[in-house]
Amino acid sequence: MENIDYTVFAKYFDHTLLKPTATEKEIIELCREANDYRFASVCVNLSNVELAHTKLDSEIKVCTVIDFPFGVSTGKQKYLQVKEAHNLRVSEVDVVIDIAKLLQGKVTHCVSDLRELTSFAHENNMLVKIIVETCYLDEAHIEMACQVVEESAADYIKTSTGYGTRGASFEDIVLFKKYLHKDTKIKASGGIKTLDEVQKYISLGCERIGTSRAVSIMNEALSKNLIAK
Repeated sequence: MENIDYTVFAKYFDHTLLKPTATEKEIIELCREANDYRFASVCVNLSNVELAHTKLDSEIKVCTVIDFPFGVSTGKQKYLQVKEAHNLRVSEVDVVIDIAKLLQGKVTHCVSDLRELTSFAHENNMLVKIIVETCYLDEAHIEMACQVVEESAADYIKTSTGYGTRGASFEDIVLFKKYLHKDTKIKASGGIKTLDEVQKYISLGCERIGTSRAVSIMNEALSKNLIAK
């Protein structure tokens, strides 16, 4: 990665805290860091959205997760969570695909689960990222996942919840690029801890990075003069 503008680099990050034990103090600190570093968003569970709004500068978006972390609710339940997220003024939703149905090759079912909520989100100026949990998928399933995401008209395909058997891998992104045929964007998430990893994911074509380590990664980039304020 060549030396790039600080703000450009910061906007790759969804500063994330999704552990079920997260306290108000931790969410407030997450938001303070997002304000200080100018990240693209904070990503928190629905129950923490209202608190995040009270602590974030207006330019930092609030992102939340839908049907997290398993994706096994019905399409109607996913839709209702997206509707609640809209009512809470969320800008971006990361929606977990029905992984079991995807593994069974039920592409039509998965698209049906997602299309209505994506349409609603877009009508209300919300971005949609679909989490496909690549740790459970072989190449054929990743091809299907790309098809589902594009047929549902979502904005992003996202690797992982962080609660599977592994997080993102570079090979995941290579396969996404192989099978995506539209302008669908890619978010790498799950287990990303270092600047070297972030640089590699960006070089492979990721436009968003989900991590709880965004602050340390930014500080490392600053210390190595890779980003300039």
